[in-house]
This record gives sequence, structure tokens and C-alpha cells, in this order.
Amino acid sequence: MYGPEAEADPRGLYEKLRAEHGPVAPVLVHGDLPAWLILGYQDNLDVARTPSRFTRDSRIWRDMREGRVTPDNPLTPVGTWQPMCTFMDGEEHERLRGAVTESLARFDRRGVRRHVTRFAHQLIDGFAGTGRAELVSQFAEHLPMLVMTQLVGMPEEYGNRLVEAARDLVKGTATALASNDYIVATLRHLVARRRQAPAEDFASWLIIHQAGLSESELVEHLRLVLITAYESTANLIANTLRVVLTDQRFRLSLAGGRMTLPDAVEQVLWDDPPLTTILGRWATGDTELAGWQIKAGDLLLLGPAPANVDPAIRPDLAAPVHGNRSHFSFGGGPHECPGQDIGRAIADTGIDTLLMRLPDARLSVPEEELRWTSSLIARHLVALPVEFTPVKPPAPAPAAQAATPPVAPSAPDDPAPGVRTGWWRALTDWLTGRSH
Repeated sequence: MYGPEAEADPRGLYEKLRAEHGPVAPVLVHGDLPAWLILGYQDNLDVARTPSRFTRDSRIWRDMREGRVTPDNPLTPVGTWQPMCTFMDGEEHERLRGAVTESLARFDRRGVRRHVTRFAHQLIDGFAGTGRAELVSQFAEHLPMLVMTQLVGMPEEYGNRLVEAARDLVKGTATALASNDYIVATLRHLVARRRQAPAEDFASWLIIHQAGLSESELVEHLRLVLITAYESTANLIANTLRVVLTDQRFRLSLAGGRMTLPDAVEQVLWDDPPLTTILGRWATGDTELAGWQIKAGDLLLLGPAPANVDPAIRPDLAAPVHGNRSHFSFGGGPHECPGQDIGRAIADTGIDTLLMRLPDARLSVPEEELRWTSSLIARHLVALPVEFTPVKPPAPAPAAQAATPPVAPSAPDDPAPGVRTGWWRALTDWLTGRSH
């Protein structure tokens, strides 16, 4: 499941494994460590929905307990247990997850879409007059973080700086750790401010939630929501735009009203999910799955990408799945993505705004020149260059004195308790395919 061949054609690998082994396949991950890749749709649901058999608590991972996961293995930081809801089951998971889910649920969806529309217009204004753009770096990677900073409760002046810090962190540049420190310090500053002056935002709701999150739990989960929403939604926007720009029938269906933008996003979630596999689950005891004997402590990888094209549920991949949200792209069970509807709103509203402003946007390079980077769990479009008829941005409203961005809080010498910069750096490396 690693190396040039696997990363060049992950879909081909999934289908080869399905043909040879059925809905569950024995595989090797980095360090030639054994794991089970779940390919079948129903099998993925079964694993995700039964934490009593397949837990998120990585402390039972047998290979790690017995020292076979070496310190330099990219699975080490990603699979090391952290005090977050994503690594917990049972009562502690319910406490932390409940705080996140119930706070996210308080958002007014129309208000979210207003933020998306406003920021999408701002981004498009930056390149509309040039007739050319690169939609991954100039649009897809910016829009989710600009929106999320508003929802979390950041002053607007922080938006662009946090976008740059998040992109820097996710891309793993030489200054990624400093960017991570900036994000952590900014979130700590936000928590302190919202304790004194609560508002109608995610940070405030998380602070006052009856679950009583500690300081480190607040910072960890604010950052988890920010980075996860940023990464997965940026990938979803890029994937959807690619299909719109390269599949003429797809675009004609949109233009002719036979398919809405939400329908289009859902189709892409079926065909090209933001995460191809999900690490991981661990068997709590000896069990059987699809005829295979799974041992206690074994690692399992959930497979959104192979599950979504399982012939048992999609015998004809060319048949549209308009309005069908039963894909596995957001996982399932108690750990199903809690912010998926916000991600959908950012993607479909942002793309709709772009296509409205630039209706003749077209790919400016041959489709076969598009390139991706791949890792075990994600496949990322590198760039999506387009050209279009230049459009003059609307005249700005009479400006008041431009606001001066506040001075960012100084990054702490040491991370906040429970904040592990090395783990986050490794996680983002892993998501974007830089750990090999």
C-alpha cells in the first residue's frame, strides 16, 4: 500500500485487491507492517459501526506495543494515541464528540452560505480581471479556511494569515512548525478572549458546553476542526471543479438544470472522495471479517474510495447517483464526520459562485497534463489552471479607513499541554503524501 506503484494508481490497486481477495484484503503498509484494507461497502459500515470489535483506541495496536513500528515510520505519529475524540470510544468519546457535534449543529446554514458567498467573491475578484487562474492555490485552498475562521470566531483580519499558516502546515514547508505554533497561539488567544466575551461562534459554544472541556482539549479540538475541514473541503472543491471542467456531459447537466451543484458535489463524493482510506481501526479481540481471521490488535484501514465503487452497490458506475448521500466518504458509525454538511455548503456554494462569475472558464492545459500527489489516505490535485473571458470586478464600496490587522499573539516557547506539534506536522505530511 506504499511506494510509486501504489501511489500512481490507487484505484487500480483497490480493484486488483478486490479481485484477488474479495471485500477485505491483507496488505502491507509502511515498514511492511500487516494491515487489513476494507474494500466492501457493507464491510466498511460494519467495522465503523461496531467499536466494541474495532476500536479507534490505537493503544491496542499489537505491532506498536511490540516495537515493530519504528520511530521513523510515518505511521508512528499518525497512529500514536492522542487525547482527542478521534482516538477514543465509549464515554470519553461521547463527551468530547458531543461537544464538537452539538456546537457545530448550532450554526444557521443560511448564515454559513452567506460567508461562503462573500469570501468566494473576494477570491474571484483577485483574478477575474486577468483571464487566467490556478483554481487549487487561488481558490480551493483558500475558501474553506476563510469561512472556517469566521465560524470558529476569529476576527476577519486573521483570515488570510491563518489561511497561509494552514497551507504552510499542510504542505510541510521549512516553516511549517512555526506556522503550527502560530495557529496554536492564535487559538489559545481566541479561547481566552471568548471566555471573557462569548459570541455566537464555535469557540464560544465549545467553551460553554456542558462537557466542560479543559484548556488543552479546547485548543486540540478547535485545531482539529479547522485543519480537517480545511484539508478535506479544499480537496472536495478541487475534485469537483476538475470534473466540471473536464467532463462535458457533467457540465451540460449542470447548465441545463438536470443536475444541481449539491447533486454534483454528491456525485464527486461517490466517485472521488477527499480521503481514499482512513487510518484506522484496531481489533479488540480475535474475530472474523468476510471470512478472514482477524487477530486482536490488528490494524484495519477503512476504504471510502473502494467502498463507494463496490460492485455490490454500484454495478454500473456510469449511472448517476443524484440525491443519494449513502456513500462512505465521511465514514460511518460514531466517528462519522460531524462537519460534513458545513463542508458540503462551502463546496457547492463556492463552486456555484465561481461558475456564475466565470461561466466560460475552461481548462488551459490538456487534461492529461493534470498531476496528482498521493499518500496512503488521500489523492490531491496539484494544480487546475483555467482561462476565461476577463471580467471587471465590481467597484468597491466607498471605503472606510482600512482596518489594521491585529498583532498576532506570539507563539509560545512550548506547545500548550496536550498540543503535540510533531504529531500535527506528521499528520499533515501523511495527508498530503510527503511521508514515504
